[in-house]
Amino acid sequence: MGEDTDTRKINHGFLRDHNYVTEADIISTAEFNHTGDLLATGDKGGRVVIFQRESESKNEPYSQGEYNVYSTFQSHEPEFDYLKSLEIEEKINKIKWLPQQNAAHSLLSTNDKTIKLWKITERDKRPEGYNLKDEEGKLKDLSTVTSLQVPVLKPMDLMVEVSPRRIFANGHTYHVNSISVNSDCETYMSADDLRINLWHLAITDRSFNIVDIKPANMEDLTEVITASEFHPHHCNLFVYSSSKGSLRLCDMRASALCDKHSKLYEEPEDPSSRSFFSEIISSVSDVKFSHSGRYMLARDYLTVKVWDLNMETRPVETYQVHDYLRSKLCSLYENDCIFDKFECAWNGSDSVIMTGAYNNFFRMFDRNTKRDVTLEASRESSKPRAILKPRRVCVGGKRRKDDISVDSLDFTKKILHTAWHPTENIIAIAATNNLYIFQDKMNSDMH
Repeated sequence: MGEDTDTRKINHGFLRDHNYVTEADIISTAEFNHTGDLLATGDKGGRVVIFQRESESKNEPYSQGEYNVYSTFQSHEPEFDYLKSLEIEEKINKIKWLPQQNAAHSLLSTNDKTIKLWKITERDKRPEGYNLKDEEGKLKDLSTVTSLQVPVLKPMDLMVEVSPRRIFANGHTYHVNSISVNSDCETYMSADDLRINLWHLAITDRSFNIVDIKPANMEDLTEVITASEFHPHHCNLFVYSSSKGSLRLCDMRASALCDKHSKLYEEPEDPSSRSFFSEIISSVSDVKFSHSGRYMLARDYLTVKVWDLNMETRPVETYQVHDYLRSKLCSLYENDCIFDKFECAWNGSDSVIMTGAYNNFFRMFDRNTKRDVTLEASRESSKPRAILKPRRVCVGGKRRKDDISVDSLDFTKKILHTAWHPTENIIAIAATNNLYIFQDKMNSDMH
């Protein structure tokens, strides 16, 4: 990922764009399926848009297929809780694909309260030549039927049908912040601010509470759950992160209720750098297991950290995402940006990590070479098929050409949601209401 070489291999095209931003169009989550051929996005309007990767062109056999809209459907509608006099937003908080079992695809989507299981199927043939029905489907006069024929399947335009298979409701008192499908392919978990529930994919009327950190007296509440995820290979292990900056690894074999963690990953705080904002910026906004299952990636406000599952005392790697904001924390607190929840992602080989920042910037860190790069996802800086140029933020002193001053960063343009193709160097970046797809043109590693 050197500034003059590898980053120039990345080209891109954006797929979803409007001249003005309405709240409902803001993308709130993005997720590739297990093959990377499908990419699902959810937005604040409760819609799910699925993009499909086109097969390679016959004219250009080495060109990578682009992602085009495959299906769009309304997943959630706004609701009202009459008992609590609360509006329940339709915003899609998370989408998770289920491993494919047959020709159909399945995904889970959730808003603050209700999780839904959707089935996506294709139809490109229709039966014709019925004996007792005419072409419009009306019953024929039986006296006119003089011979029998075998109905045949005729090709038709491809139709993608999306149907709700299960609705998992009433499992959460607080807002759902994450869902994760277990490696056993039978169960999944959902987490809210204070509890984590375990569900069976076939059973909607009950779930098992596996973590409950709600104190008897809510005045004693000191932390909340911010994210959770199952281990990619061991169906008994899961991790959850907290607003106090810690990660807790739990083993469901130990007890039914995993309030007592197996391992606690927490970095001791440096007393000399303590400030009013210390607790806020240490809150973990996202946690992801590596594909190998050996490491965990945790994002807080200013850094992204890699933890080894075998070492609880400190992270093995810490990367500064935008350390130049440390002097701006007061104004970021006043405009509420300090509470933004940035996600993070691993590449397919766990050698590069990615996370978002402000001004439509996103950051990549190479774990092997320790090099990093800042790239921008915006129409102003790039056109489809253009080469992405590294960006640099300068804090003071000498400014090079194309450098951007920390004082001119746009904090309304933020990259919160990112996703990385499971095997290739293709990434999806959600920038407000635009979805950008970037890919490595040479199809080589990004490092």
